[in-house]
Amino acid sequence: MAELVGNVLVGQSGGPTSVINASVAGIIGEALNHECIEEIYGTLNGVLGILQEDLIDLASESQQQIRALKHTPGAALGTCRFKLKKQADFDRVLEVFKAHNIRYFFYIGGNDSQDTADKISKLAQAQGWEMRVIGVPKTIDNDLPGTDHTPGYASAAKYIATTVRELACDNEAMGQGDLVSIVEVMGRSAGWIAASAALAKRRDHPHDPPHLILLPEIPFNQEKVLEDVKRVLKREKYCLIVVAEGLVDADGNYVAADGATDAFGHATLGGAGDALAEIVNANIPGLKVRVAKPGLMQRCASHAASKTDADEAYLAGQAAVKAAINGETDKMVTLIRGDGDTYTTETGLAPLSEVANSVKKLPREWINEDGVSMNFQFLRYAQPLIQGEVVIPHDNGVPVFARLDKVRVDKILPGYDV
Repeated sequence: MAELVGNVLVGQSGGPTSVINASVAGIIGEALNHECIEEIYGTLNGVLGILQEDLIDLASESQQQIRALKHTPGAALGTCRFKLKKQADFDRVLEVFKAHNIRYFFYIGGNDSQDTADKISKLAQAQGWEMRVIGVPKTIDNDLPGTDHTPGYASAAKYIATTVRELACDNEAMGQGDLVSIVEVMGRSAGWIAASAALAKRRDHPHDPPHLILLPEIPFNQEKVLEDVKRVLKREKYCLIVVAEGLVDADGNYVAADGATDAFGHATLGGAGDALAEIVNANIPGLKVRVAKPGLMQRCASHAASKTDADEAYLAGQAAVKAAINGETDKMVTLIRGDGDTYTTETGLAPLSEVANSVKKLPREWINEDGVSMNFQFLRYAQPLIQGEVVIPHDNGVPVFARLDKVRVDKILPGYDV
């Protein structure tokens, strides 16, 4: 295939993670190796930055700051949850690409972001604009199909496992057979993050917390959960429960959702922990019930990030550039686990159309028959992902993160109302 000469555009979309910026660093580092790439731009706040022609020159950033992206949480380029709906929006995106000779577009995000990248690519093809579009996976929810796991998940898993083990020490000190401690975690409609709490258990200590894990894949049964709580409290000084925000009842209705939806039509979740606390309080008198919500800390806790996760996020960024240079387009980078006893990972590619708007659930066979604990298959899957610690420089006792200069690229087009 003929070499495609032009500029790169990188964007981030959806919820940030503690390693999403490592993928940006991987893209920049690899793009600098190829003469056919003339400029490396970033779009501020995803597709919103494209619509507003709000681009920055990433090649002008210092290498020190680019390296610092590897340990910096959040989305350094800014992110959004904006959905391209109007044909005028899509036309504007392509107009900006043509004005700045964008021939390589890398979009880092989850399900909806991959759908956006796919639609942009299809429009470019329909209008004869030669361009290569590669998606880079990102989501702490770990629910993207086609990849063994997603960058961002392992660090969230490590944070939750760490938090549960720390909280258990506190609960052990305070409990007298009357304490129920509930931790509500993210994950939307998949239980991957909630399941990761099982990594807090010590080997050969099945009664270690979490004592109960309530997953979206297992319909909520109030009577069973109440009996499970009583059973644990007969044996332990406290009962530590991890509940997924996307917990559903037997009819598939969320146990807690506020009725609102985001730009992509997804329900706004949150409150499953409080709902469970009300149920326990109303049905088992005399208990002290506490609810903890790690919230956004699950996705930005770089101090508990997995080195394996950060390395793979960087690798995914590199792989995206290599794939595009080799002529691939309309694909998302995937992570493929090796078959050997020692954990290894290599990258592959999956069609964007097969990834977009799909959800990968936690396999039922990885959940024990009791429905509230994980078996060895999940532990074998997740344990290697949380290995290693990211080294972060500190100044006066607090971490130092990347600060990009964000030198703006000159605007060429008239303004556009979003």
